[in-house]
Amino acid sequence: MNLEPIGIYHSAQRYRFETPRQSVFIHNSGVIELQHGMNFETALEDLDGFDRIWIIFQFHLNNNWKPKVRPPVAPEKERIGVFATRSPHRPNPLGMSCVKLEKVDGLKIFVQDCDLLDGTPVFDIKPYIPAADSFPDSRIGWLERAVIPEEYKVEILPKALEKLLFLKENGFDAENFCYLQLGSDPLNPERKRIAQTADGYEIGFCTWRIAFTVNEKYVEVKDLRSNYSPDELVENAPDKYGDKQLHRNFLKKWMNE
Repeated sequence: MNLEPIGIYHSAQRYRFETPRQSVFIHNSGVIELQHGMNFETALEDLDGFDRIWIIFQFHLNNNWKPKVRPPVAPEKERIGVFATRSPHRPNPLGMSCVKLEKVDGLKIFVQDCDLLDGTPVFDIKPYIPAADSFPDSRIGWLERAVIPEEYKVEILPKALEKLLFLKENGFDAENFCYLQLGSDPLNPERKRIAQTADGYEIGFCTWRIAFTVNEKYVEVKDLRSNYSPDELVENAPDKYGDKQLHRNFLKKWMNE
């Protein structure tokens, strides 16, 4: 059986750490762009009458699988058989996700609340049908013992928001990252790049650092800074991630701070 993608998913989320445990835990948007010349325009007819769709896709950043994994909500030190999880580390790297359907426009399917990453190959699309797809009284196995992270309210201060929006305009959705990573178990050093500072904490986002404080169940995002040193940002310096000019523009814009 040979599978060929019918399209590619595009969004601002590109890195593994930007994906939530499930799509319902993120508030983002993206678009599936289907291939031309396959008569997919006809195949899409009648889809826009549904609120939700299933997406069958490839975990394209994975090249290995694990028989046992440790999901984020697994009981402490317990590893779970991969077929009893939705981990991306599978023998065949196929994923499925139920997302909100915003609209269909030609060969583009606009969706919201997705746990897919930019560039994800999409193999199939099916409508979500509540009467057939929802079984709220079903047993949930080891998830009955799951450790559910405590939720935190996240507020982004105006100074930080201005900088985060600058990044978003340049293809890095650090704003959504803050709500995703800091809204749940924000000080977990095993799953987040956290460092304590004199004024609170910082969390790593690509080659950036985001400053925040925690007070009970409340997180306040205060600032954003480049994680490059001045020597690393000199002209013609090696640019492994291709983002140093963005950092230079950022520092120029906020040079008086």
